[in-house]
Amino acid sequence: MRAALPIALVQCMLLAGIAPADEPSPAAPHAIPVMPDTTLGSRLPSRETIDPADLLFAAPTRIDRIGRIIAPVMIDGRGPYRFIVDTGANYSTISPQLAAALGLKQTADSSILVNGVTGTAQVPSVPISRLQVGDLVVENTQLPVVWAPLMAGADGILGAAGLTEGRLLVDFAHNRVVLSRSHEARAPGYFARLPGMRLSGGLVSVEAHVGGVRVDAIIDTGSERTLGNIALQKALFSHHSDSAKPTKVYGATAHIVSGELDVAPTIDFGSVKMAKVTLVFGDLHIFQVWGLTERPALIIGMDVLGTVAGLGIDFHHAEVYLDAAYSASACRQTSVSAFACG
Repeated sequence: MRAALPIALVQCMLLAGIAPADEPSPAAPHAIPVMPDTTLGSRLPSRETIDPADLLFAAPTRIDRIGRIIAPVMIDGRGPYRFIVDTGANYSTISPQLAAALGLKQTADSSILVNGVTGTAQVPSVPISRLQVGDLVVENTQLPVVWAPLMAGADGILGAAGLTEGRLLVDFAHNRVVLSRSHEARAPGYFARLPGMRLSGGLVSVEAHVGGVRVDAIIDTGSERTLGNIALQKALFSHHSDSAKPTKVYGATAHIVSGELDVAPTIDFGSVKMAKVTLVFGDLHIFQVWGLTERPALIIGMDVLGTVAGLGIDFHHAEVYLDAAYSASACRQTSVSAFACG
């Protein structure tokens, strides 16, 4: 049995009399076209299929209609396939459908203990000779075989935190993402630079304040919602909040954890401030895995990240970049706002 692998894929569902929707069926794996234009923030080019051998230095990805960041990933020279970019995971996973389509076989000792947001699970794994996204390559590894409802339409999860030499830049305004090898050049000047700290497994944490409470914040593109630990909830609310609403948190494993939804005070990153953010508080397993139970901690999910104009994470230099300009449409369409929204 191999060591436990953190996989931070999460779903949340309100309990306000709403029954869970039927679980979607896993989609069949399929190769996707690669967009050859690698200029971040440029106009989206027309999609065309190119030879895998011609994959560029920075393979462009895009955000899909569900709000996930999708990357074209080559597996053993085949593909590219649709993988969800998860900056809160340090190992990649593959769907059962893609593993079967590629003829990947489990070995007798291939079982892996996976750490999800809500709990652990013993899952099979398959050997991969080469995983490639752009110029970033992982060779001779085992990929856990995992499928969760949030993966519908995707072929796997790309654990970006495990790409310790990688850098992710996202331009939400133009639906453009670039994942490349880290280098000395920093993000564009309009990004606010937040120095971070590397946690176990390559995760990057930055310092923030929520209503004056110092927190360790992790930018997690694999999380659908923004999550707070119990220590943060206690620090913000000395007694039970009347505005809190019950919720359940669903993750990549079968475990379901109860939590509470509540509107947090302004989240302050210094030059970037986020107001009216609804947090999901809970005693979540992933905070234990990351050693973030004793002090206030926060996972910034796509409900918040999707409202900023751009973000970036340089895993090699342990830095996070945020574009402080929020789009007016995003401010109108979500409960999240920033001072830039007016």
